[in-house]
Amino acid sequence: MSPSSSLAIPDAAIQAIIGAGRRMDRFHWVPATAGNFSVRLPGGRVAITRSGRHKGFLDADSVMGVDLEGRPEEAGARPSAETLLHCGIYRRFPEAGAVLHGHSVANTVLSRQAGEGIELAGYELLKAFPGLPTHEAAVTLPVFDNDQDIARLQRAVDARWDGMAAISPATGSVIPPGYLIRGHGVYVWARDMDAALARLEALEFMLECELQERRSR
Repeated sequence: MSPSSSLAIPDAAIQAIIGAGRRMDRFHWVPATAGNFSVRLPGGRVAITRSGRHKGFLDADSVMGVDLEGRPEEAGARPSAETLLHCGIYRRFPEAGAVLHGHSVANTVLSRQAGEGIELAGYELLKAFPGLPTHEAAVTLPVFDNDQDIARLQRAVDARWDGMAAISPATGSVIPPGYLIRGHGVYVWARDMDAALARLEALEFMLECELQERRSR
């Protein structure tokens, strides 16, 4: 069943998601059917990739709508299996307008080797993260254990965010705009798709540097 016109997804959101898929596919960050992308829509809606689609070959039919609880707007439609993680980001961060999830070699390998986080320090591209105007900074990217129970994984993410915000209430939040799932991939968000892609590329560059540096030790 096609959604009614009142639930149509704006073409700009569809094209942003299609463009993100092609760009990330060129970097080999979304092999096979891996990865998922979304854009926040007005009225508590989210445009997100359907399950099982190769992200380098998305089209308008590859994008569907859900609400902020992950419920599909189309009867019988199947969104990405990790839709609840996207919704969790949108509920937590009202400034987030787009979310990207990718599976690069660097983020997969490093997350398998990490503890609860990966520290990135001294990189020029740290300036791609909000509140970091200089390379003379450090950010710890959280790492969460993989879990096929996505609702339970989202509860773990929320618990970490609650704890981090409590550390520095004066600043409102000390939460970096991204996290890793162990052996699985990265989540990054920003105000819109262009900003999210820039943030992801900066992060992937730093993770690749970390991987190469560890290999040379």
